Amino acid sequence: MKTLKFKTNIQCHNCLAKVSPKLNEESGIASWEVDLQDPDRTLTVNTENLEPEDIKKAVLKAGFVANVK
Repeated sequence: MKTLKFKTNIQCHNCLAKVSPKLNEESGIASWEVDLQDPDRTLTVNTENLEPEDIKKAVLKAGFVANVK
């Protein structure tokens, strides 16, 4: 299992509601969370086999940006 961290522009719970289905449908994601208290809105993803690009694409599908920290 590896942990990937991203700086995002996910600002609020409504944003989370939009991105949740995209991340939840990615079969390689074991778990994920966004720290809305963090100024970087850090997205932490635990995955067995996905690469940072895979996560960035899933977040982009929801209309948000994720950059590797």
